[in-house]
Amino acid sequence: MICRLEDIAGDFWSIRGSFKIGGVIDLGTHMSLVKLGEGRFVLLDAYTLSDKVAEQILKITAGADAIEAIINLHPFHTLHVEAVHQRFPNAKLYGSARHVEKLAHLPWQDELVESADFQALYQDHFDFSVPAGVDFISADEKLHFSSVIAYHRESKTIHVDDTFIGIKLPWPLRMLGKKHRVSFHPTLAKTLERRAGAADEFTAWGQQLARQWRDAEHLCTAHTTNIELNAAKQEFETIALDALSKVQGTLTKHKKAHS
Repeated sequence: MICRLEDIAGDFWSIRGSFKIGGVIDLGTHMSLVKLGEGRFVLLDAYTLSDKVAEQILKITAGADAIEAIINLHPFHTLHVEAVHQRFPNAKLYGSARHVEKLAHLPWQDELVESADFQALYQDHFDFSVPAGVDFISADEKLHFSSVIAYHRESKTIHVDDTFIGIKLPWPLRMLGKKHRVSFHPTLAKTLERRAGAADEFTAWGQQLARQWRDAEHLCTAHTTNIELNAAKQEFETIALDALSKVQGTLTKHKKAHS
């Protein structure tokens, strides 16, 4: 199992992992370690750690007890939750309503990650955003579009699961001046809420997110890579709006069907 730690910024580390489709195509997945200051750390999402990466984390944190919380932001990313809880059993465990339902035997905190109550707990360090106009927890368990997206202001790093997908181009294309791209998860059409106004709400959300987080310098996506926005010489605002423009056909079709 692939597991490696990447130093993203001064107080932010990305743990890259493996997630294979059909046991062949590796889309990748991730978890992040974030320092909050004064010896306090949190983990964003969950991935089963190799002993080597676990040792690296403990060296950074100076012990397991410094990790105060494991924050599971994607309702359908549940495969590694229990393993990370067992590795850091004293850390508070936060998750979505689906986490609590599917893994009811674990000691979940009362605040759900999609709620304002949870987000208020870490508002000094993070901005959180939940996509508007789409299902947060789809009835079809194959549809994983939405998640709680986290922006760590100190390191200017965005941590996102399926909602955005990072597309890192091969180096020959980058040598020709082509830039990394970001796209929305391909399940958007099936996860837009089946009602009038949903497409417009999603568009407004995407535009607002692009503006509010335009100063981001790092983008950590579960699938398929991390993107250094400075290295790509482009702003998050630019690539987010570009991703939004590429789904206008989907949004227009939805508006016609639900007018």
